[in-house]
Amino acid sequence: MTLPIVHHAGFAPALPQGHRFPMAKFAALFAELERLGLTPPGAVHTPDLITHENLLRVHAQDYVDAVIARAVPAAVERRIGLPIDDGVVRRALLASGATLLTARLALAHGLACNTAGGSHHARPDGGAGFCVFNDVAVAIRTLQAEGRIARALVVDLDVHQGDGTALIFQDDPSVFTLSIHCGANFPVRKERSDLDIDLAPGTGDGPYLAAVGHGLAAALAAGPYDLVFYNAGVDIHEDDRLGHLAVSDAGIAARDRMVIEAIRGRGLALAGVIGGGYTTDVEALARRHAILHRTAARETRRIAAKDNRQAAVTD
Repeated sequence: MTLPIVHHAGFAPALPQGHRFPMAKFAALFAELERLGLTPPGAVHTPDLITHENLLRVHAQDYVDAVIARAVPAAVERRIGLPIDDGVVRRALLASGATLLTARLALAHGLACNTAGGSHHARPDGGAGFCVFNDVAVAIRTLQAEGRIARALVVDLDVHQGDGTALIFQDDPSVFTLSIHCGANFPVRKERSDLDIDLAPGTGDGPYLAAVGHGLAAALAAGPYDLVFYNAGVDIHEDDRLGHLAVSDAGIAARDRMVIEAIRGRGLALAGVIGGGYTTDVEALARRHAILHRTAARETRRIAAKDNRQAAVTD
């Protein structure tokens, strides 16, 4: 069995020259996955645009309508940090549709990964921090409305707190939110997750991985869950220009392995999204994001081999 990967070329629309968001990383990530041999026939799935109905399960109608009409107020556009034009709107609709498809594939196969997603700063009434719609929240509310899941866990390991996701699900026992982030980083005003772990700048691999182990164990103990979403942001990296946690490539790989093995080891379905990553070296950034997909593919193969051995014994 191969890892289901969700991708669309529309994840990387053109931005104004010199824009600080590394939009090219999405195409570079998919090229890296092709180079690694993770995109054989049947492995790559193409998402549809998220529907208006599903967006309204999370976001206010006036905000959704303004985005669709490319007519958000200037102040909201500044908070988002992206031009709300045709390409960016289509990207936001595709990325949300992709996370929903990733979740459906995870429920069917145990594990699936998006090549986008993790827009965790978007709130019901507006976007922020390069996030237009909160794709993970939309996917959860859609699957709950369909009766596909009752309870979900969000493991958010982006360097920035998942404030939008925390706000959306505050005081909602059907969703447990875990955010492990740099406390001195954006956003200045944090929201209350079910479990927040604030780390100091310069934390480094050892203490960071210890915090992830502690947070993950506590979150899993608060189960049961029908589905887990993992925001595998790589802006924790020592070279990232918006992160300050000083984690190495090896630390990111160890983190992703810890999370994926812990969740799949309990038989829980896992949907991975890539979260943040900000550096001018787009190729290095793509390799960093691809750690999630490489690790997930390895776990998919391991579980398939284990199942085959058990089937052989049974026969």
